[in-house]
Amino acid sequence: MQSPFSTKDIKISDYNYTLPDERIAKYPLPQRDTSKLLIYCHGDISHDVFASLPDHLPADALMVFNNTRVIMARLHFRKTTGALIEVFLLEPAEPADYQLSFAARGRCEWCCLVGNLKKWKEEPLRRTIEMEGQQVTIQAERVGEMHTGQRVAFTWDNPEVTFSEILEVLGELPIPPYLNRDSEESDKTTYQTVYSKIKGSVAAPTAGLHFTEDVLRRIDERGIAREEVTLHVGAGTFRPVKSERIEGHEMHAEFFRVRRSTIERLLASMGKVIAVGTTSVRTLESLYYIGRQFIQKGIDEETHLKVAQWEPYDNTEEVATEEALRAILSYLDRHDLPELQASTQIIIAPGYDYKVVSQLITNFHQPQSTLLLLVSAFVHGDWHRIYDYAMANGFRFLSYGDSSLLIP
Repeated sequence: MQSPFSTKDIKISDYNYTLPDERIAKYPLPQRDTSKLLIYCHGDISHDVFASLPDHLPADALMVFNNTRVIMARLHFRKTTGALIEVFLLEPAEPADYQLSFAARGRCEWCCLVGNLKKWKEEPLRRTIEMEGQQVTIQAERVGEMHTGQRVAFTWDNPEVTFSEILEVLGELPIPPYLNRDSEESDKTTYQTVYSKIKGSVAAPTAGLHFTEDVLRRIDERGIAREEVTLHVGAGTFRPVKSERIEGHEMHAEFFRVRRSTIERLLASMGKVIAVGTTSVRTLESLYYIGRQFIQKGIDEETHLKVAQWEPYDNTEEVATEEALRAILSYLDRHDLPELQASTQIIIAPGYDYKVVSQLITNFHQPQSTLLLLVSAFVHGDWHRIYDYAMANGFRFLSYGDSSLLIP
């Protein structure tokens, strides 16, 4: 592993490439699994169609999917003066638990990004919607600052209605800003994976958008095991690196949860773990550092567990990955917990030593992005050849674009 300083000193300009607008997929293909699949296998590059993915995977592997579901996170209110205010949900504040917040009746608070913030002073914003023939008025009020956003209290005048139900009517799907278009009705289906379950993300885990029920069935038929984790993707996934060196870039914390049974399966599959998407990567690799905290800090009480951004590079003595995973199981057993809940700010960049993930399925990412840094670390710096090949062979880029199978 490189020293922490060499990783932090990486110049983001070294991870730039020319991406013409016409190569950004503005819409998905009519059939998800007809997208192209680039295959990078020990330095050799070829391509196929995504429907053939199971043919390229080892039969004894374990695939890990992120089952998060994108929420209708973009809310619009208009002031009496006519000014339009956009309130973009980031994470729940009160209740802080996602499921409890979506189930809230009458009131909840969220950390939000606010568009046109200067026009929103102290007065609350109101909007009336119709739900099952009844008028419901929702009020949004700024009650302080939180992290990098505003803490906003939402109240509504029908206690029989949950916040989740309000979002389904009031909210809009937050498709990526680089699509340069408004969300459409079709995005409500196409910008969700077929296996999405747990509401909480403001962006889709886009590598999963290529999977169909048929592809999943063929994966099962090959004897490849499947497990699911949950990481709620934050708006930071679209946040560009504005600093010259990555040391100046702050990662947003993202909430994740992993079932005990999944950790047991990971232990039995070391060296054969295929992550579907960079969000699954961040979850799986964060497990190692949570386990290392248990071992080296002797954490025994129930507490908020978190992986800090630069934790992988802090020169802390390493432990075996299996030992770290077993430490998590011991923690769960002591507290009689069915799953691990934690958050992560992990940044994976060249110099990072992967602990859990052996193969990666991922889309093609924006120039000068932290996701491109993650891919570069995974293929030991060989990202240029991969992206040059994709560009030369007509691949479509970004969220609705084509994908790759990376086997370093």
